[in-house]
Amino acid sequence: QVQLVESGGGLVQAGGSLRLSCAATGSFFSINNMAWYRQAPGKQRELVAGITYGGSTIYGDSVKGRFTISRDNAENTVFLQMNSLKPEDTAVYYCTAEIWLVAGTSATDYWGKGTLVTVSS
Repeated sequence: QVQLVESGGGLVQAGGSLRLSCAATGSFFSINNMAWYRQAPGKQRELVAGITYGGSTIYGDSVKGRFTISRDNAENTVFLQMNSLKPEDTAVYYCTAEIWLVAGTSATDYWGKGTLVTVSS
C-alpha cells in the first residue's frame, strides 16, 4: 500500500527555519508531480510549493523567496526548506504526490496525514 510519510514539523520562533520531508513508501512504478499544501485553522487548504519530476518548481505568493522545494527521485522523497518563518506560516503541512502504480496507467493522487508547523512570535 502506498503511503506518504511526512516529518520535520514542530515549534519554531519567528525568523527561524524548519525542513520538512515526505517519503513515498510501498510498491509503485514512478512519481510525477509532488507538492506541499498547508491549512491554517479556519482557512482553506492552499498550495505552498510544487515540483515536477524534472525539477521545475512553483510557489505560493506568500512563501516566494523564503521557502524552497526540492526532491530526491532516487529516494522518492520531497523536501520543503522553510526559512524566515512567520507566525502566519503556522499550519498543518500536507505532502501530495501523483503516483503511477503501474506503468501505462493513470496516476493517482496520494496525500500524507500532515505535519504541524507552529511559528511563535
